[in-house]
Amino acid sequence: MSETSQRQLGDSDSPIEDELEDAFTRMVDEGSQRLHRSWREVLVTGFFGGTEVAMGVLAYLSVLHATGDPLLAGLAFAIGFLALLLGRSELFTEGFLVPVTTVVAGRASLAQLGKLWSGTLLANLVGGWLIMWLIVAAFPKLRTQTVESAAHYATAPLSVQSLALAVLGGMAITLMTRMQHGTDSVPGKIAASVAGAFLLAGLQLFHSILDSLLIFGALATGEAPFGYLDWLYWFGYTIVGNVAGGLILVTLLRLLRSKERLKDERRASAGDGQAISNR
Repeated sequence: MSETSQRQLGDSDSPIEDELEDAFTRMVDEGSQRLHRSWREVLVTGFFGGTEVAMGVLAYLSVLHATGDPLLAGLAFAIGFLALLLGRSELFTEGFLVPVTTVVAGRASLAQLGKLWSGTLLANLVGGWLIMWLIVAAFPKLRTQTVESAAHYATAPLSVQSLALAVLGGMAITLMTRMQHGTDSVPGKIAASVAGAFLLAGLQLFHSILDSLLIFGALATGEAPFGYLDWLYWFGYTIVGNVAGGLILVTLLRLLRSKERLKDERRASAGDGQAISNR
């Protein structure tokens, strides 16, 4: 290849590399802020995340009840993800790509990651349970639809298919996060939210938080043919599948793509730590 061709190739590649560099920097900066939150901040943002996803579930159930079309209802569920995006709340399964990248970059600790994950998960479920109880009380016409939709998840046995649905669910939500952090464009971020909602809710993938809220709503009706133990069994293998899909199929590959950049961040973080300790 001639020198001119190599220079032209390098020039054509540089904008892409610059965009990847910008996306990486945004992720680490945001992740550092999220991982250094206090317990109060983690619980409050997680609680709001649960309530906002529950409003997306309300939209999903309303459209599904009116049309019987899960794909159209999945698009309606995008309201929940848009609320998360614009309200800057926290959803447990959105804590794979950005916080993990930040920890690997040396900008936060595993203990801080554990605090974010555990606090957000608990607060998501509590906030979502509360709003689903209100939804069932406010919209009696949606009760039958809620029970039918929730049964798809709560009664699913552990199988290759159910695990695959859980892995794909974790992959879909983490891919949505990756797309949102790959651009500064608000319309682009909104499009990623709609795409994520379509995949998760429209195709009825298994998602530990979203589908738990459906199950909570069904249980609140008093008419569900399953109980909280059935939910806990389903939740146990689903959360494992979500973590595997989000961490292995998306986050790990992103980390491998940014291997050199991560090394630079770790060296810089180590240098900052040493400078502080010498003061």
